[in-house]
Amino acid sequence: MLDFRIFVFMKIQSKNLEQVVESFADLPGIGKKSALRLALHLLSDQGDKIENFRNALALLKHIQRCEVCYNISDHNLCAICQDRNRKSSVVCVVENIEDVMAIEETGQYRGTYHVLGGVISPIEGIGPEDLQIDGLIERVALGKVEEIIMAISPTIDGETTIYYITRKLDKYPVTVSQIARGVAFGGELQYTDEITLGRSILARVPYLINGGSTDSNG
Repeated sequence: MLDFRIFVFMKIQSKNLEQVVESFADLPGIGKKSALRLALHLLSDQGDKIENFRNALALLKHIQRCEVCYNISDHNLCAICQDRNRKSSVVCVVENIEDVMAIEETGQYRGTYHVLGGVISPIEGIGPEDLQIDGLIERVALGKVEEIIMAISPTIDGETTIYYITRKLDKYPVTVSQIARGVAFGGELQYTDEITLGRSILARVPYLINGGSTDSNG
């Protein structure tokens, strides 16, 4: 039996297989060795695995963004926004879809979400106009939101984003809070364990600017 460790350094004799390997290797966290292993596994399968895999990938074209919170959805509104048991007056602001999944995994939060699509990062050329910040302001302007929870990773860019959004919300009668510091500074929310993340949501504190509360009600 040919040693796989040797085979990965050999030139792939099939252009089709090489293209499959390159496609897998383009995915985050998958190197050339893992990509080749996946491709060979599918190639050697005698059942319906390749066809099922192809059909599953085709479904990605039908996944869209919720028109309210920008979470992933199969319809115009995601399952969370449609859930009447969720507290729509409380909106948890997160960077990405993975953060929604991480918070939902804790089972400690029953409000709704708003997915920004990243954070403000001048170094990477990402400004407020590149994020879904205007959509959040529009939701608050409707007058049905009572609290905004900033569940953004505690990095310098994250803190900049929180500050910017809070300033934009300053004229509205909405409470702005921030998850408790159970999440270490510099850490990413999606990689925080669910117990710590859940406690951070429950123990959220008012967000302060220059020592004063952002709550325009007092």
